[in-house]
This record gives sequence, structure tokens and C-alpha cells, in this order.
Amino acid sequence: MELHAVLPAEQADADPRRLVELARAAEELGYGGVWLPDHLLPPKPFGAQYGGPHDALVTLAHLAAVTERIELGTSVLILPLRNPFVVAKQAATLAALSGDRFVLGVGAGWEKYEFDATGADFTTRGARTTSALRLIRDLHTTGGAPFEDPHYGHPGGHFAPTRPVPLLVGGTSDAALRRAAAVGDRWQAFALTPEAFAERAARLRELAGRPVGVEARIGMGDGPAAEAVAATAATLDSWAAVGAERLAVWFSGEANSAGERMRALAARPEAAPYLAGSDVAAGAHPKRSSTEEPRGGGQEGPDGHHPREQRHR
Repeated sequence: MELHAVLPAEQADADPRRLVELARAAEELGYGGVWLPDHLLPPKPFGAQYGGPHDALVTLAHLAAVTERIELGTSVLILPLRNPFVVAKQAATLAALSGDRFVLGVGAGWEKYEFDATGADFTTRGARTTSALRLIRDLHTTGGAPFEDPHYGHPGGHFAPTRPVPLLVGGTSDAALRRAAAVGDRWQAFALTPEAFAERAARLRELAGRPVGVEARIGMGDGPAAEAVAATAATLDSWAAVGAERLAVWFSGEANSAGERMRALAARPEAAPYLAGSDVAAGAHPKRSSTEEPRGGGQEGPDGHHPREQRHR
């Protein structure tokens, strides 16, 4: 299992350069990846519930330029709010610029207000998310061959760059699992216990009939730092035991305190087996390898993208 970090980006007036410092620190500490959430036009201010104001793809492209090893991903991009042809181009470009370190994590979304405000159909978001993922995969692999689909079919054209961008599907509902089984390379759950994660992962394997990477995202509580770090560290072996290949910890809050928690977790002996090549992990335990998934493959309420309140369950 690899330990990853969801970066805090939750204050509208925060200096975005702090994200650069945090991404570099995560890489130096041995975290396997950094992730950013996504909302376009929420009904309330960015912050505790909706994450940060900066565009996830643009920000990750910037972070790609200042890091070398660490994986970069969206957790998760609300795909049905966007034109998937544009997302396909952005994802392939980001993969090319980052040395194939980018993972496109998507969800169908949960905030109806955001769909209504942007003119997107909320009721068809699940079907359109699946269609969009099929389109993105097709563009990335065929370079623009004709594509038949009720939502995003096209007569063909020239698409580049063609890159094997991993597609990650977020969510814990049956609909999200079916989507991951059909078109995903990886699946990310949140708001689950390790035991519930194991049950959902088993269901995904039944549906997919092929290898799909399984991972989870958890929130570090907002209580006293020492207690929150210790509580999170105590769960790591449980997540590894149920087969999570990656565990992304959301270090919420102000960037300075989030950075302190990120460093404190990396310094815990429980974290050492799940960190790569850092001074913290050196001489402790060998890193536990994760299962490799095929390259080239939202969280919603229970069907993909969860409100912030559910992160800390």
C-alpha cells in the first residue's frame, strides 16, 4: 500500500504557492501521490465542504513542473459539468508534461445546485459520466476514430496527444462500482471503514472480471493535531490488510497546520512501510508494493462525490 496526500486548498484568499511547498514536502517525505478535489460553482463559499477555489487540472500541471516522482491526481473531477473532449485533451497534455504521472479521477457529482447553476442536467449525470469516460479512453487510444455514443458520439477527427492516462472512478454506490468495472483502471472509495471497503472491493471484482486497482480516501479529523495524527496512523495497517493499494489522507484546514500534520504522520512508525524513499522510512520496513493496474483506464454522494462532512467518518 502507498500513502498519498490530498492537499489542502480550502481558503479562497490563501497563497496558492503554499501548494507548491506542500507538494514538494509530500514528495520528499515519501508520499506516493498528491490529489486535489474539484467544485466549479457551489452554493456556499469554498472551504470546509467544497474544498479549494483553484482549478484542479491547472494546479496539478503547475505542481508537475516542481516535482519529479510523485503521482498527481484529481479526487475527484466532476466530469458531467465539463466537455469531455476538452477534459481528454487536458488530461493527455498533463500526462505528457508530467512524465505520465497524472491520474484522471472522476465522479458524477452530488451537488444539484452546481448542475442547475451551470446548465448541466443533474438527472443524467451518471450516464453521461460513463459515456464521457468511454470517449476519453477512445480518444486517448485511437487518436480520434469515429465514436458511437448517445451522448458524445462524433464522426472522427485528429486527436493528440495520445497518452495512456489512468482513469480512476470515485464512489461507493452500486452505480459507481458498475462504472469502475466497465471503464475504470482504478477505483477510489471514501466515507467507508476498512471492513466496508473490503466488501465493496469484493463486489467490484465480481462486476469487473478483470484487474481494477482499489484504493481509498480518508479524512484526518479536525481535532488536536497529535490526536488526529495518532488516530489516522492507527488505521494504516487495517487499510493495508483489506487490500487498499493506495490510501489518500485529506489534510484539511489551513496550509501551515496541514503541512505539520502531513509531516507528523510521515514521522509515525506506523507510516514507515507505506512511504517511498524518504528519510522517515529509511531503515524501518520495506515499502509494501501495490498492484499495478492497466494504464489507459467522481465521487458522487454515495454514487461518487461526497460532501466534506462525510470525509471524517
